[in-house]
Parts: sequence; C-alpha cells; structure tokens
Amino acid sequence: MQLSSPRFKALAVSAGISFWSFIILNSIGSFTFEIFIPLVITVFGIFQLISKKLVMVLDWFAIINTKIFLGITFVLVFSVYGILFRIFRIDLLRKNVKEPSYWLEMKALKTSNIFKQY
Repeated sequence: MQLSSPRFKALAVSAGISFWSFIILNSIGSFTFEIFIPLVITVFGIFQLISKKLVMVLDWFAIINTKIFLGITFVLVFSVYGILFRIFRIDLLRKNVKEPSYWLEMKALKTSNIFKQY
C-alpha cells in the first residue's frame, strides 16, 4: 500500500468500511439497501475528496483492516475443518482405533497377499 496512490488507498479503505458496515448491519438485523447504498456512496465520496490529506490514516486503516479480516478468516477456516473432522469422525493422528475404521490393520495383512505391480 505504500506505493499506491492516495485515490487507490481511499478506494480500498472505502471497500473495507463498506464490507464491515454490511457485516455489522446484517448481524444486528437492520440491513436494507436504503441504508447501505447511501452509506457506501457517502463513505466513497468523502474518502475520495480528502484522500490526499489522509494518506497516513488510510495506510493505518488498511493494515488494521487486513489483519482483522485475515485473522477472522484464519480462525473460521480452522474451525470449519475442526467441525467437519468431528462430524465425519476423521482421526488425523490415528489415536483411537475403532471398529468401523477404514485404516488397514497391519497385523491382519499378510505379506503373501501383497504383490508388486510394475
């Protein structure tokens, strides 16, 4: 972001604020396009008008916004994988041996049944 123009930084920060306002308005249950579209236009217009004076603030906000967004995404992805592994009963470390397991039992495997295929 340090090599970007102030107008591009203002556009990126406007998109970030629009995204978070969408998330907040949706989470409190009061999202309507009549509120959201004027908010986006106002934020975009104000940031474009004063972008040259707020270059340092835009950099700071973009960095904080990126850290928060990536942190939430990181936690969300690992949570979804954890939930799916729990639902499908996938044991990645193979700590628990269960009856309906799809892993091969090495004791029951006979070496005479294994043939090399070339």
